[in-house]
Amino acid sequence: MAVMKLSSILVALVLPLMPLLLSSKEPSKEELFKKFEQAMENVRFSGHFTVTGRKVKPAKETYEIQKVEKLGEGDLWIFTARVKYGGKDVVLPMALPVKWVGKTPVITMEDVALPGLGTFSAHVVIDGDKYAGTWAHGEVGGHLYGTIAKMKK
Repeated sequence: MAVMKLSSILVALVLPLMPLLLSSKEPSKEELFKKFEQAMENVRFSGHFTVTGRKVKPAKETYEIQKVEKLGEGDLWIFTARVKYGGKDVVLPMALPVKWVGKTPVITMEDVALPGLGTFSAHVVIDGDKYAGTWAHGEVGGHLYGTIAKMKK
């Protein structure tokens, strides 16, 4: 009797919410890709990076993404970005995989050679206007994190 009463209460609570629960449609890949391209156009990543094993404060970092374009059917995207690193300041097109965890993009690099800068690995989660991840350059690596904001033209 108590079980039937409890189930009646649950049905009475959940039934009015059913249209809302059923209408929450997942975006298509095309919608996710378009939103990502728009979100990554003309933006600046401003934050900090750490170096694992070194007892120093996190250092400032800045990356400027001019545009991002999907390349073919796989995971590759072309990032046209201004990178300031090691006293260099260059604009590079980079073919980088973007993996998706649900609606969340994760930029991945595995031993990617950047002309004049060296070889890097990184895994960076984009969460709205924030980013966080890990990086490696040879034997050195650490964490990175910060905010993403549109640049003024």
